[in-house]
Amino acid sequence: MRKISGVLVTGALAAALAGCSSGGAGGAGDGSYTIGVANFTLSGPYFNGMDRAIKARAEKKDVEIVSTDAGGDAAKLASNVEDLLSKNVDAVIVSGGPLESAPAVLNSLKAAGKPAVLVDRKFQTGTYSSWIGPDNEAIGKQNGEFLAQRLPNGGKVALVKGGPADNSIGRARTDGVKAALENAPGIELVEAPDFGNWSSDGGLNVMESLLASHADIDAVFCENDAMCLGAQRAIKDAGRDDKIVLAGVDGQAEALKAILDGTNYLVTGLNDADVIGSLGLDRAVDILDGKKTEKDTVVPSPRVTKENARKYYDPKGNF
Repeated sequence: MRKISGVLVTGALAAALAGCSSGGAGGAGDGSYTIGVANFTLSGPYFNGMDRAIKARAEKKDVEIVSTDAGGDAAKLASNVEDLLSKNVDAVIVSGGPLESAPAVLNSLKAAGKPAVLVDRKFQTGTYSSWIGPDNEAIGKQNGEFLAQRLPNGGKVALVKGGPADNSIGRARTDGVKAALENAPGIELVEAPDFGNWSSDGGLNVMESLLASHADIDAVFCENDAMCLGAQRAIKDAGRDDKIVLAGVDGQAEALKAILDGTNYLVTGLNDADVIGSLGLDRAVDILDGKKTEKDTVVPSPRVTKENARKYYDPKGNF
């Protein structure tokens, strides 16, 4: 499994995996389960990677997967879940992306008596069976601490947000950075006025605007790696890649490669779609097997720099 060996060295994840099956076929009999995957969106590399990781893990456990894509439409997500229920799936894994809540989805699954396993996104309301994801504020905080060490004499740090304004995942990551930098001497924070929409092109556009209005940026924090990769392109195009360093979140393969190559992309916080997706599939199977599982599992998100990026980098992975 991509990068899972590197993460398994942490005691916290070992504990998280205690309630997860470690391999083999799932269910009372091989291939006896069909599990639906309700994706709010597959438009970004992270969510695509999550979907592929779930499918890859299911293949190893001989579980059938029925995957759907709502295209960023909450009503479509609800109708997709109804369609999955009509196919009599045994459980549904919900990848909510930037969606804050999905009451129709969770209500339908509860009424049907089907387990609902949330991956990455924990909805703010509704009843679910289990959630597996990161501590986003902690990821932001460790990135902020890294930047504070990198800028001991102060400097200007730009913040690139994914949006929309009420997105709690992005907000938690940025809040963590702010908490780490609020007492750092000489640090000035500049928030980009526009959202990067979690994409490379969005990050490039936001960074171009920031560079036009701020000639003295020293570092950039992006709420995900995709935006930071776009921001890196804008910085290089402006001839300022020797002046500005970048910090992102997720552990996208391209970001890890940039870190390994010694570019100005210096750090990311691991929020591995491969790991979370795989654990989500394991969790759904364990629930169906009647095993006792955790309600909420926080997956450790180690800081990744050039010193340890090799351990997590796999160009053949799903993300």
